Amino acid sequence: MYEYLPKGVCSQKMMFDIEDGVIKELKVVGGCNGNLKGISSLVKGMTVEEAIKRLDGIKCGFKNTSCPDQIAQALKAYQSSEQ
Repeated sequence: MYEYLPKGVCSQKMMFDIEDGVIKELKVVGGCNGNLKGISSLVKGMTVEEAIKRLDGIKCGFKNTSCPDQIAQALKAYQSSEQ
């Protein structure tokens, strides 16, 4: 289980189960519950690279980031830690 503490968003913690480069599960503590459950369901079964490609750079209102963008940042950090 890989854990990440997001920055600049309402969610407080992201927990990933990743196996062979594929996201098996994502749980998010805090944030917009329904939206994050939806995103978690959508990324399940997706490769880390594909999730980063789809979520990186998404902004939330006036913020420079968003929960989806923070998921991408978490996955980039995960990739760096695996090398």
